[in-house]
Amino acid sequence: MLDGLDTVDWPRLGHAYGSAGDVPDQIRALRSPDPEVRERALGALYSNIFHQGTRYEASAYAVPFLLELLAHPDTPEPEWVLALLTSLAVGYDESFLPDGVPVAEYRRAAEGGRELLAAKPPPWTGDNEDEKEYVEYLYVESLTEADQNRLWAYVGLATYDAVRAGVPLFRTLLDHPDPGVRVGAAYALAWFPEEAAGSLPALAAVAAPAGGPDGGADGLVREPAEVATAVVAAGLLGAAPEVEMLADPRPLVRWAAAVARARVLGAQADPATVDELLTWTTAASIPSSPPSPTGSVAGSAEAASAGSAAGSAETVSGGVGGRATIEEEMPFLSGDLGGYAGLALRQLGPGHEDRAFDALLVRLSAVTGIEALTVVTEALRLAFPDGPLAGTPAAELPPRQRRLVEVLARSPEAWLFDGSLFGNVASLFTDHGLPGTRQGMLDYLANQPPSPHPAAR
Repeated sequence: MLDGLDTVDWPRLGHAYGSAGDVPDQIRALRSPDPEVRERALGALYSNIFHQGTRYEASAYAVPFLLELLAHPDTPEPEWVLALLTSLAVGYDESFLPDGVPVAEYRRAAEGGRELLAAKPPPWTGDNEDEKEYVEYLYVESLTEADQNRLWAYVGLATYDAVRAGVPLFRTLLDHPDPGVRVGAAYALAWFPEEAAGSLPALAAVAAPAGGPDGGADGLVREPAEVATAVVAAGLLGAAPEVEMLADPRPLVRWAAAVARARVLGAQADPATVDELLTWTTAASIPSSPPSPTGSVAGSAEAASAGSAAGSAETVSGGVGGRATIEEEMPFLSGDLGGYAGLALRQLGPGHEDRAFDALLVRLSAVTGIEALTVVTEALRLAFPDGPLAGTPAAELPPRQRRLVEVLARSPEAWLFDGSLFGNVASLFTDHGLPGTRQGMLDYLANQPPSPHPAAR
């Protein structure tokens, strides 16, 4: 087990904090009998070889050993190892939703990166941190911006391809005794379109009904999250579920069917798919039954624009928010089902933009933090198709922009992350020529000079 781990020249490889000489012990520690040791090792690996979503030279070298751990039946917490591998492959999945991994583009962007990486000097390996030399950083900074992009694209692609070698293993894990591992395996398969020919039949076996509402075609009893994850993964690989799945009694399966059908069918998607996505975008909790045709979303958006988010929440599924329960949390977009539905609305084409924008405004009035960031990004895309405005008075804004500004001004939680101004959200607004604080937005609507900008988170 892990026999080749010490044959790699880890000190010469770099990670987020310099030399990767500490990585072998961290990988070994994932098999420790002490759960605290395992947890610390996992955290260290995330910090070192997946620091804030960035992959490093050592990342690709670590992958074969992580796959070896995942394949061994005695490895504790295999779902942890699987999640780390998937993160190493694609980073944060919001970068690729709702469309999936554009792997051909990914490969083009990495051209020339191998040579740039080969020219990189080895990291500093001394013992005195006061004398540490950031040779790798200085090398990267010496490159042009275009070459830096090629270098990092290649590092990411090398890690992606290393994880891709584990796709056959992931398919076998669809039948693992632990449902968490089964969900993680279906999620992992979603990101490798070049392996779709082999993955789609395996995912279809998970999603296909047999013997009862929760049984798969393979006879294994499946949790709703497993079926839903397999359906979305298949959609990202190009296979649309049958329309009958939109009437499934399991809410998560209906959500997944709508998301997957939008991904594959696009503007040709049927009204039932559209209605399901609109319902989830504006829903506070998991809808208990398939939606009736939604004529109320536009009215709800008008209520949100008027500052009546609570009233509009009652129109669709009792409220707004749309996050799965802990028991049924989905891996995509960290379980933000309503946010993913809102992204999927984009794939329906311009014919549904008005209804999509209405639904996003309803959602925007009731979300905060990362979930708000998803909605704000999509709403700004629809409201500012031609880019940022420049000095336009609020009274002269086009209708969509005016409505968005009004909802933002009356939605204090949308600006916050853990109670403080969310800098990522504020930056989106200023990038579009809008005030970067809620008070500034209120002043803008009132045609007043902007208030001083407080320190943003």
